[in-house]
Order: sequence, then C-alpha cells, then structure tokens
Amino acid sequence: MTAPAKPRDIVLIVDDSPEALGFLTDALEQSGFSVLIATSGQAALNIAERITPDIILMDAVMPGMDGFETCTRLKANAAVSPVPVIFMTGLSETEHIVHALESGGVDYLTKPINIDELRARIRVHLTNARSAQNARVALDAAGRHLLAVSADGHAQWSTPQATQLVNAATGSDDGLNRIARDIAQWIANRHGSTEPLTVAAGGKAALHLNYLSAIGQDEFLLRLTPANKAPDDEILRQHFALTARESEVLAWIAKGKSNRDIGEILGLSARTVNKHLEQIYVKLGVENRASAAVKAASVLHEG
Repeated sequence: MTAPAKPRDIVLIVDDSPEALGFLTDALEQSGFSVLIATSGQAALNIAERITPDIILMDAVMPGMDGFETCTRLKANAAVSPVPVIFMTGLSETEHIVHALESGGVDYLTKPINIDELRARIRVHLTNARSAQNARVALDAAGRHLLAVSADGHAQWSTPQATQLVNAATGSDDGLNRIARDIAQWIANRHGSTEPLTVAAGGKAALHLNYLSAIGQDEFLLRLTPANKAPDDEILRQHFALTARESEVLAWIAKGKSNRDIGEILGLSARTVNKHLEQIYVKLGVENRASAAVKAASVLHEG
C-alpha cells in the first residue's frame, strides 16, 4: 500500500521583481515546497487572509507598502503571527537589519540570494516554528489551566489561571495545599481511570481536575475546569445553532488558530476545515474568519 503523500510546506514569496519571483519560485518548487507569490504588500495581506503559509520570504524594498510595514501588519493577524518571516534585500546596513527584526522578521538575507543558504535557513525556521506551535497547541488545548503535581499531591508548578481557579473553589489563598492530600489519593487510586477529581465548595461541585499525563518520574500534569462552566464549543453550538464539529472549529478560530492548526488539533484535513468555515460564516452572518472570531469571542466572554 502506498503511503499518503506528505503535505508540502507552503512558502509565500513577497517581491515586486518578476525576475526574483521566477528564480525563487523555480528553486523552491524543485526543493519540494508549494509556492504562493505576492507582488505587493497588500497582495500578501490578501493572500494571508485566505491561506496561512508555513513561512514567508519578504522583500524589504517595495513601492507603496514596504516589507517592514507589510510584516508588521501580517503579525497583527493572530493566525499569521506565528509564521516566520525571512527578509530579503540588497540593503545590509545595520539600521535596516534592526528594522527587519523589529517589524517581526526572524532572519535576514542579502541579495543576490544564495539558494542553498536560503533552503537551509527555511528548514531551521520551519523546525523552530513547529516546536513553538506544538507548545502553543498543548497549552491552548488544555485551556491554559494547567497544574503539575508530585505524587504526594503538592504543586510543582501551576499557571496563574489554575491557581486562581483552585483558590476560588476552595475559598482560600492557599487552595493548592488544601487539596494536596485529595490529589495524592486520587493519583494513587486512579489506575487508568478517566474520571476527574471533583473539588466541592458549599456542598456543590466547584472544580474538576483531569489527569493529562506523567511528565516525569514524580510529576503529573493536570487540567482544571470549572464544574459549572460548559465547554466553549458547547456554548457556541447552542448560541449559533452549529453542528458539534462546526462549534469546535469556531472555538479554535476564536483563539486565533489557523486552519492548519485546527486541522492538526481536530484531526481534519484543511479542505474539511474550510468546508466547516463556509457553513459557520453563513450561520453567523459574516464574510471572513476575523468577523467570526470577534462574534465568537464576544459570546464566550459574556458566558
């Protein structure tokens, strides 16, 4: 059985020179990349609104909106913000290099471009971006309410949001220590069970602690969720009359995730994510992901 083809990394080249675009496109396509081209800063912004590239090659000097301003505006888009931008230009003065980095670039190549060096730098920055993305996805998937404990139930570390939840549920400024013994007993007796530990307040369930994984010989990662709060996707499903999958996609859109990220999180193809987005736009009465994100975030904030 033939293995499915590995998706090609998408490179967006932004340059007003037809010669440079032709040279780079040919070289990168031969290296196995899918290439998108934009001949102006505005064209780059338009493309990025529809498709999130894996990496961007940016000419610094262009008529109208230059590469520095284009990069700054691209980075203002939550879906594009994590995408590495490599500047390309004949300018090599320190002030231009600093300007490139300050506007959001991660690297700088002077023209004429050495294609072998460019390939090497692209690989490095793609690897770095994926490592950072994996960490972001892990935190986002857990809702940022993370707590790591030892086998005796005491906190090794916790996010500020997790500490606030525990303190609110226990009515104490030292909530983590108050429930340490309960956590220790739960970890010792769970034996692979997926049932959460419930922390009660005033006789009612106030907080759920869910086991995620062991992250060391004596360190366990937990996710915390308020017992009385419906999941974000359920809130959106009920408010906008979405399907279960549409509501999951919209919840991640509200968190600024790109289509590629959402596909990886939910195990969907990019085409399937786009199909869900089309239906979401219709049901929300909007025309693009930015408007959908704003509507969704507003509903979740109210909730």
